[in-house]
Amino acid sequence: MLADLDVMAHMVTLLVYNERARVRTLLATIKSALDITHSRDPETGSHIERMSRYARIIALELAQTKRLDEQFVEHVYLFAPLHDIGKIKIPDKILLKEDKLTENEFEIMKTHSLEGEALIEKLIENYGLAGVSHIHMLKNIVLYHHEAMDGSGYPKGLKGADIPLESRIVTVADIFDALTSKRPYKEAWSNDKAFAKLDAMAQTKIDPECVAALKKHLPEVQKIQSTYIENPYG
Repeated sequence: MLADLDVMAHMVTLLVYNERARVRTLLATIKSALDITHSRDPETGSHIERMSRYARIIALELAQTKRLDEQFVEHVYLFAPLHDIGKIKIPDKILLKEDKLTENEFEIMKTHSLEGEALIEKLIENYGLAGVSHIHMLKNIVLYHHEAMDGSGYPKGLKGADIPLESRIVTVADIFDALTSKRPYKEAWSNDKAFAKLDAMAQTKIDPECVAALKKHLPEVQKIQSTYIENPYG
């Protein structure tokens, strides 16, 4: 009996060690992927810092009513920065274009979700990360962050609750930061104006619960904005 327990304890210890090793590899992989993404994506590192923290605020608020565990919340925060990793496959003439994209260019831009999924699958395969817990959340965020509640989004045209919650969370966080950030084609919107836009979009395009969750924590939002201020160097 004692011998059996000793074997079991050794197996558990080995599993824990292997999981930690995989997580460390995953974190290093994510850091490398982010570095690659930032080298080509015109959006700054400050944007990534802000939107990932907005996503965490939303996840924490929803956790109370949807019985989400801490692991879910922290993995949303960990994976949110990689939502646009597929953009590294988009040609510079489209990715870096300051004018409005043509219809054909926009169709090419839309492929970044599928390209991102392919890149994530390759990272998982190359680094042996298939066994890492919650890895499906990373794939969902990358693939589905442009889906819409009314089914008009891409790449799969998913509707409502068929869109994974982690993807709906990241979508709201990403749109809010895009609205409140200065871009070559627009000035930064005020928080009030941005939330009004999110409320309007929540009728058909984005998850109203995610919008309400973010609005509920305005002081935290403002603290994030003052901490991660936009600058020319990202």
